[in-house]
Amino acid sequence: MKNKYFNKINTFLIIIFLTGFLSLNFNSFASDNDTIVPIRKNAEEILKNLNLNSGSFNFWEDKFVGHWAGIDLGFNTFLNKDYTGYESEFMKNEMIRSSSWNLNLIQQSIGLQRNRNNFGLVTGIGLEYQYYRLNDSTTIERNENDVIVPKHFFLGDNQRSKLFLFSVTLPLLAEIQIPINNYRNRLYFSSGMYFSYRIVSYTKVSYRTGQMHRLKITDNYSLQNFKYGLMFKTGYRWINFYAKYELTPFFKKDKGPELTPFVVGITLLRFK
Repeated sequence: MKNKYFNKINTFLIIIFLTGFLSLNFNSFASDNDTIVPIRKNAEEILKNLNLNSGSFNFWEDKFVGHWAGIDLGFNTFLNKDYTGYESEFMKNEMIRSSSWNLNLIQQSIGLQRNRNNFGLVTGIGLEYQYYRLNDSTTIERNENDVIVPKHFFLGDNQRSKLFLFSVTLPLLAEIQIPINNYRNRLYFSSGMYFSYRIVSYTKVSYRTGQMHRLKITDNYSLQNFKYGLMFKTGYRWINFYAKYELTPFFKKDKGPELTPFVVGITLLRFK
């Protein structure tokens, strides 16, 4: 009888203990749920603030993308001038009025890292349209020995003289990118060689005698057909600069003054 009484008491105490334990855990669970506040933000925006680019793993991109495709505006000048055998520097141009327009249409990026995407090679194809603003009363012509000589003229008022070149360009650049403010914005530096082939060249003289006249003469002007040089590009977001230093003389050897073309400019529009 006594054992039966103690068994009932033990069973009762166990029930009370289990009830209290479950009650405490249930209240704790409910309290935790009550404190959860849903974040009403786009999941992608939340993830972008996480540092997922650490180590050798890049969460966002698995391909290297360089900076070539776009529209560039540059300004032309000549360096290392040598007019030996000539009486004047007739190719002296106005840099601010002598421009280059580059339409870089095709780009190919080649990543050189296995698990990252901030270093690689960049190549492609571009079209370059250059003109050099010469002295208003001077143009150039090619004599019977293919030597370039100045030709002075006075045809009317408001005279202008320019030399135009149209070329196809192919770059081969090595580029490194430095992420700033997470993965989106990158400061980049690229440098290397470019190769160019001249398609056409011509001079144009404009003058006014009551109405505007333009005299255009297409010729090779003893210019180099195939050219190559050094190129440097840098930028951050929409601020981009470039420079080109040609390693081939402007004119063929002994056919004109020795001039080294140099271009510095900005990127107006990027395609990628």
